Amino acid sequence: MSDKYKAYELGELYFVTVTVVDWVDLLTRPIYKEMIIASLKHCQSSKGLHVHAFVVMSNHWHAILSTDQIRLSDIMRDIKKHTSKVLIKTMSEINESRREWMLRKFGFAADRVKKGVNYKVWKDGFHPVHLNTNRMIDDRMNYIHQNPVEEGYVYEPEHYVYSSARDYAGMPGLLALKMLC
Repeated sequence: MSDKYKAYELGELYFVTVTVVDWVDLLTRPIYKEMIIASLKHCQSSKGLHVHAFVVMSNHWHAILSTDQIRLSDIMRDIKKHTSKVLIKTMSEINESRREWMLRKFGFAADRVKKGVNYKVWKDGFHPVHLNTNRMIDDRMNYIHQNPVEEGYVYEPEHYVYSSARDYAGMPGLLALKMLC
């Protein structure tokens, strides 16, 4: 078995990517993005997760994470499981114009994998990349913070609310970060 995308080492930095199945633009509403932030906050306070950088986009999110207590793969499993449930629940409770279409997409994805769930929101895995050099850290940090700029959401990385670029620019952010520089 390959160790290429495994997160074994406690205390080490990992760049992770979590993607919505079929690249569905689920995370377009602030309420959905805030669920990702809330889940990360919960894991910071209860599971010892360290968030060093992050961005939440419309159909995926990236982060640089580490943990000293619980394996990152276990934390990521819990984040994905929890956010899947609350995203589906919230989608059913609010005036979501794309509800039926998205539920069909997520239902079809669940039927394909036969894991006993009604809806599958996230693609399998979280694609962890071990960041073991300063250059790798800098490259991934820049990638994270430039993502909203490249997508055309903002002109400057720190103007995007759902990103740690604000923290690194000295502005108030959404999460308590463990800063890297």
